[in-house]
Amino acid sequence: MYLQPFFSEILPGLGIDVTFVDTTDIENVKKALKPDTKMIFLETPANPTLNICDIREIAGLARKQGVICVVDNTFATPYFQKPLLLGADISLSSCTKYIGGHADLLGGIVVCSKDFMKSLAKVVGYTGGVMGLHEAWLCIRGLKTLHIRMERHAENAQKVASFLESHPGVEWVRYPGLSDHPQHEAAKKQMSGYGGMLSFSIRGGIEAGNRLMNNVRLCSLAVSLGATDTLIQHPASMTHACVPKEVRGKVGITDGLVRLSIGIEDPEDIIADLEQALSKV
Repeated sequence: MYLQPFFSEILPGLGIDVTFVDTTDIENVKKALKPDTKMIFLETPANPTLNICDIREIAGLARKQGVICVVDNTFATPYFQKPLLLGADISLSSCTKYIGGHADLLGGIVVCSKDFMKSLAKVVGYTGGVMGLHEAWLCIRGLKTLHIRMERHAENAQKVASFLESHPGVEWVRYPGLSDHPQHEAAKKQMSGYGGMLSFSIRGGIEAGNRLMNNVRLCSLAVSLGATDTLIQHPASMTHACVPKEVRGKVGITDGLVRLSIGIEDPEDIIADLEQALSKV
């Protein structure tokens, strides 16, 4: 989920201090902890860089400090990654994405202990964050095929990532299933599969990214993810355009970065579409 504005604008406006750190290195997390720290929030794999952090290691640190550890598990889904079993206190998922799986609902879930859930009951009741009946039904429907879809998403993503790695117009590829991913070993420890999300960088920056977006045919230009269709987007000119360039650069969101949510189509069709679009960049 894209929560950067929530942490950088809304929470500080409520008097809540937020510190951003690169959680791929636990030393950064240790240095950022303060006596009044209440929560460590992780997103792994991260959006859109696909960085991985060690949930068990950071959750253990949080427990020693008496701090709540929350994990956004949207990219991996509960099928490929189980944060609570790795020591986290809370796992979040956007049901709009893989759990629903068909791009036809808005919703999210919080998974935690019964006692913690009871403490949230009043907040949910007062703020009105209750899912509609139809959306709940769509989530239940989606869960029935989650395991089948995730296996196909991951299988296709591995093939697309391998293709992109060999393309001369691509600078780099980030997919947890690739052995050269910087945190591949961490992913192997905590994920049973590597999911359907990947990112890559094309030569030519924002202009090249725009040309690629304008030339895909099978891939749908959309900022969501986790659907049965392959979705493509260019963060620097779309989802993260509101983030200052220097801030994007610090977290690895380069001007040429492209994010792909790999669908369940024939992988050769996805690759053929990317190949013809890249030839026009």
